[in-house]
Amino acid sequence: MIELRDVTLARGEKTILEHISASLPDAGVVALLGPSGSGKTTLTLLFAGLLAPAAGTFRGMEGKRVAVVFQEDRLLPWLSAKENVALADGERSVADCLSLVELDGEAEKYPRRLSGGMQRRVAIARALRLGGDALVLDEPFKGLDAELRERVAKRLAAAFPLIFIATHDESEAALLGDYTKISLG
Repeated sequence: MIELRDVTLARGEKTILEHISASLPDAGVVALLGPSGSGKTTLTLLFAGLLAPAAGTFRGMEGKRVAVVFQEDRLLPWLSAKENVALADGERSVADCLSLVELDGEAEKYPRRLSGGMQRRVAIARALRLGGDALVLDEPFKGLDAELRERVAKRLAAAFPLIFIATHDESEAALLGDYTKISLG
């Protein structure tokens, strides 16, 4: 069980979320839903272990290996698609990860030669390569058409026992399966 008790999150001097409490499953999908600016990204940073609460108690993620797909793709422009994926140290092969996001023939291309949706899939492939106990997704399917989005979501759901997805679109969370919902804003 993952527990948030009266958690307050701040970035710098600015308080983003106050007094959040929730009991969440330690397997399955957790959807962080809300409009832009509601604190979804800040909450993903907590689940990823990249932000600590300013107040309150957060437990249940200790010792978990967490892969993250940030809102921005965060690709290194001087590395090819396969080199960007290889930055993650994991058990899956780079080729397998690129195949799972349907980029088999694009491994040698640099980010500037890839469309926005293809760059997004390289970022997802990197998370697949890292693997782990949990996956944190922040607006993960931007730039992907509906059919591709559905195929990639199914592969992600099969690859990780626990997924946190931040989105303003509830249908994106549903692509990953049944989910526990946290509404923000």
